[in-house]
Amino acid sequence: MGALRALLLATARHGRLVLIAGLVAGILLPGIAGMVRGVLPELVACMLGVAALRIGPTAARGSLADIHISLRLVAAYQLLLPLVLAAVFLAFGLGGTLATAMVLMAAAPSISGSPNLTIMTGHDPAPALRLMIAGVALLPLTVAPVFLLWPIFGSFSAIALASGKLLLLIGCSSAVAFIIRHRFFPQPGVETLGVIDGVSALLMAVLVIGLMSALGPAIIQTPGLVGLTLLAAFAINFSLQIAAFMLTGGRGHERSRVAWSIIAGNRNIALFLVALPAAITDPLLLFIGCYQIPMYLTPILMRPLYAGRMESR
Repeated sequence: MGALRALLLATARHGRLVLIAGLVAGILLPGIAGMVRGVLPELVACMLGVAALRIGPTAARGSLADIHISLRLVAAYQLLLPLVLAAVFLAFGLGGTLATAMVLMAAAPSISGSPNLTIMTGHDPAPALRLMIAGVALLPLTVAPVFLLWPIFGSFSAIALASGKLLLLIGCSSAVAFIIRHRFFPQPGVETLGVIDGVSALLMAVLVIGLMSALGPAIIQTPGLVGLTLLAAFAINFSLQIAAFMLTGGRGHERSRVAWSIIAGNRNIALFLVALPAAITDPLLLFIGCYQIPMYLTPILMRPLYAGRMESR
């Protein structure tokens, strides 16, 4: 157990390299990527559970203290943005796979690893934890109008079923994690939190291998399409991060600014793999794979923007 703990602590310390290793493995090992793809819903559930374990029930309840800020951000990120994107795409007659993927990405909540990405940039993860909780909890409400506006997502009954699946997944994963946290380590120390961070980094790395399953073969078969999709993924991810960072400057939010910016561009589109039918999600796997690259490179490529703005702890 001591060796495993040391390994997980080392994984947490070198989280950025672990994420990059997952990206590379997903591209170079399509056979393994295909195997991992078969358990993506289970991995997503585990990621949510580990994130809830890291947060704990006390921090989850504490997020209600700044509910007004969380509600405004969730409304802007998960409701206003995807509705605007959908309206623009529909107005220009753009309803293809790439447009669908970008609308779905914008409708998604924060990735469960957003606190880890925030830590890797040297900033306070607490605002990321709070916004992630609010975004995931409100997802069944915010996603319904987007699904209704974008025809490919199906009828209202299909939307209600998808939202119900998401709510059940979130509730069960969080409940189990909170029970474990309360029973075994209600007040975890720094080392325990480091072990949890190491587990989270490993899960993120394994998850991304499966999410990249469509990318490796596509690089050989349709390199032009891969290039276009990758460009779109970088553009929407980093443009949203930069926009959020600029818009939240000078408003007394220095402690939360970086976390909010990271979440603006890094969304848990993989969560919808659990709720939507394969006929909808399978064509989106190329974008989902490409989207992981700017996501997992955020701690490295966005560090110059976020450097020098370390919040006081």
